[in-house]
Amino acid sequence: MDRKRKEQVVGELKEVFETSGIIVAARYSGITVAEMSDLRNKMREQNASVRVAKNRLARIAIDGSPAEGMKDLLVEQIVLLYSEDPVTAAKISVDFAKKNENLRIVGGAMGSKALDSNGIIEVSKMPSRDEILSTISSILTSPGSSLSSQLGGPASNISSVLAGIEENRQ
Repeated sequence: MDRKRKEQVVGELKEVFETSGIIVAARYSGITVAEMSDLRNKMREQNASVRVAKNRLARIAIDGSPAEGMKDLLVEQIVLLYSEDPVTAAKISVDFAKKNENLRIVGGAMGSKALDSNGIIEVSKMPSRDEILSTISSILTSPGSSLSSQLGGPASNISSVLAGIEENRQ
């Protein structure tokens, strides 16, 4: 890899370390190409990404970034799994690691907070942004539907009483 390409990779990694909601570092030795493709596809489906880079370049890129606390994890064969949503990459990587023993989560970072593997597992148990938005949406719409049924009920009763009175007059 020539110097220009290395500088480009460092720039791309710097952006990952500065803008990601969560970054998961995992050892991936022993994973087949098909398994890695499967992981990449699962991540892509959820707007998350996978990046394999030379540790030396990743250590250069992480300097001065919020994720600098995870610098010690950048040894051996490490893959970076990251997403803008602070939960998505953790969920996918933990689920994948449960099914594939060759992916071993070693830690990561959530903003400026460095996490060990247990921290990543705990984050994966949290609801994702989409799940939270869905819950909030249902909470906000349920009072409206409840209110409409409450308001409609008495009007329906009055209507049936008036219909009964009209029948009795005839």
